[in-house]
Amino acid sequence: MNSLPILESIGWGLMAVGGLFAMIGGLGLLRLPDLYTRMHGAGITDTLGATLILAGLSLHSGFSLITVKLFAIWFFLLVTSPTSTHALARAAMSHGIRPEISDTEERSSNS
Repeated sequence: MNSLPILESIGWGLMAVGGLFAMIGGLGLLRLPDLYTRMHGAGITDTLGATLILAGLSLHSGFSLITVKLFAIWFFLLVTSPTSTHALARAAMSHGIRPEISDTEERSSNS
């Protein structure tokens, strides 16, 4: 346990904000219209939410082997999340799933 109460408070705050971003990402999965916007919303909030949560846990645990492990988890998430999102988008595009385009976007692109 960290002995500095200010670092512990900042850590709890980062974890709470990270959890909020993760919940916003879950809401985005339900509310956004198509596969591509859902992947965009979930990918960004997943990466940011996980980063904030891991930063809060690192502050809460102090500098130790746990912090090194949390940094390794963060690095793995930072590399794999955008890569998997990109691969999923390419696979969807190659299988014929096209993004939804609204009428106003179609009219402006035809002009």
